[in-house]
Amino acid sequence: MDKQAFDARYETYNRAVEAYLDGLFCKETAWKDLYESMRYSLLAGGKRIRPVLTLEFARLGGMDWRKALPVACALELVHTYSLIHDDLPCMDDDDLRRGKPTNHKVFGETMAVLAGDALQPEAYRLILTAPDLSAERRAACALILATASGADGMVGGQVLDTLHEPKTEPELRQVHQLKTSAMISAACRMGCAAAGTGEELQQAAAEYARQLGLAFQIRDDMLDVVGDEQVFGKPIGSDAEEGKITFVNILGLAGCDAAVLDCTERAKAAIENVEGREFLCRMADQLAERKR
Repeated sequence: MDKQAFDARYETYNRAVEAYLDGLFCKETAWKDLYESMRYSLLAGGKRIRPVLTLEFARLGGMDWRKALPVACALELVHTYSLIHDDLPCMDDDDLRRGKPTNHKVFGETMAVLAGDALQPEAYRLILTAPDLSAERRAACALILATASGADGMVGGQVLDTLHEPKTEPELRQVHQLKTSAMISAACRMGCAAAGTGEELQQAAAEYARQLGLAFQIRDDMLDVVGDEQVFGKPIGSDAEEGKITFVNILGLAGCDAAVLDCTERAKAAIENVEGREFLCRMADQLAERKR
């Protein structure tokens, strides 16, 4: 797939996701300041990689991808909650996210915590009321998201990252399989579940996502050292300031480059038998070279 065709499909997905998200939490209520805080982070931009992956795997599964929008956007709600909480003073204590002041810097810590708290159950409401999915497919999507984002997924990874101080490459890989890859895997598998695909595509999706997630995190660690803060959207060098060990410390920049390329090739190999895989291959290549 050439760049023009890839960009056109990505933009089509992205516009649909943005429009859906923009329609959420708009009611006039006594707690509209909570909605404002939720929408501030939810609509702050970003690459929307996860919902795009959900929509693409739904399409590959033979579904009208528009019917998977509630599922794709539910995952983005959970991802947004995790970013709000990650940025809090008790976690990473970051002032910028996507080039803007973090949620707690604008709305205060209490509201930031509550906005994150609210985004989680609202995500499941989107899934469990998705109008074009059967009850069985809704339940399958909800279970995938709950597993990926809970104690045996993203939150477990955050515990290892913030409280257990991983120092070796196997420890780092375990952290980011839970913290990063689990949610990317959920995105891919939820697209399959929404479409009701067979086991073969679900297994290919899971392995593709596992490798893509690891490449994404290694690239993230590199950008924290060599990225442009204006492009990256958050402070450069924050990991070093906090004394965190990253893949750059262990592998060096050249080693990280090689690891990103290896993971990217493994991701593409995982879907080599998937008809219509060209968009996913192009995405893997572009993420390997990203600047933000």
